[in-house]
Amino acid sequence: MRECRMASAPVIFDRALLRARRRRAAALGASTFLLDRAAEELADRLATVRRDFAWAVDLATPSDTVRRVLAGNRKVGTIVAADALAGAGAEGVLAVAADPEALPFRDGSLDLVVSALALQFVNDLPGTLVQIRRALRPDGLFIAALLGGDTLSELRQAFAQAESEIEGGLSPRVAPFADLRELGSLMQRAGFALPVTDVDRLTVRYASPLALMHDLRRMGATNALIERSRRPLRRATLERMTDIYLARFADPDRRIRATFEIVHLSGWAPHESQQQPLAPGSARARLADALGTREQSAGEKPGR
Repeated sequence: MRECRMASAPVIFDRALLRARRRRAAALGASTFLLDRAAEELADRLATVRRDFAWAVDLATPSDTVRRVLAGNRKVGTIVAADALAGAGAEGVLAVAADPEALPFRDGSLDLVVSALALQFVNDLPGTLVQIRRALRPDGLFIAALLGGDTLSELRQAFAQAESEIEGGLSPRVAPFADLRELGSLMQRAGFALPVTDVDRLTVRYASPLALMHDLRRMGATNALIERSRRPLRRATLERMTDIYLARFADPDRRIRATFEIVHLSGWAPHESQQQPLAPGSARARLADALGTREQSAGEKPGR
């Protein structure tokens, strides 16, 4: 297994703690509505692609939801579940213990790589994207869903204000997630052809902030930041956070709102058969002709 993380990549997440949180979520009975939504979108995107995928990898998705989608698609051949907690979860699915920051696949060996709501927790996302692109055969496809930058913005704001008032300082409580523009730029830097990014924004209502936090525990998505405070959360801070959340982000029926932003990514390993952008100056039709108007240079004053 090769290690591709850059020496300068920051360590943001405690990956061992994340794995422990996922095990606890499974024991509690995982909350999967976000994964189900991401998997449904992935299935729709695959349905529009007119080609077969002999070797497909589900990378680090924290359930078998995506693998079941792949198993039900006749265009997909062998399916590999690649994860530190890998389990097949569907008939005919292979399992490989793998960390998404150090993929064990040789270059040009895969036709399809998919991942749902996992890659936002890697420390070196640019390096992981480069590894995925290298592992794909020419014209291989990558599809992923990640939590985006506005996810849990209400909880982040309520905790920040409460800690500032009660404790006189802040500690990181909610992970920072990349936004749509940043992720699109990372896809281009990683060398993907024809990259596409878009956002699915969802508002979920809960009975209380504590009910939201309990749901996050069942997702395995509670705080695993390296810089998190190791002190137990003070009761006064929790109570103040709850009051702030209710005051700022509750509906008239006293149910609170929580934002989840799912960013969908797709891109292809470059291949000569793909569409290529035209070279500057190579256009054979003029915009002025299409609009039925006269072309005017930038320095020419308009007629009166």
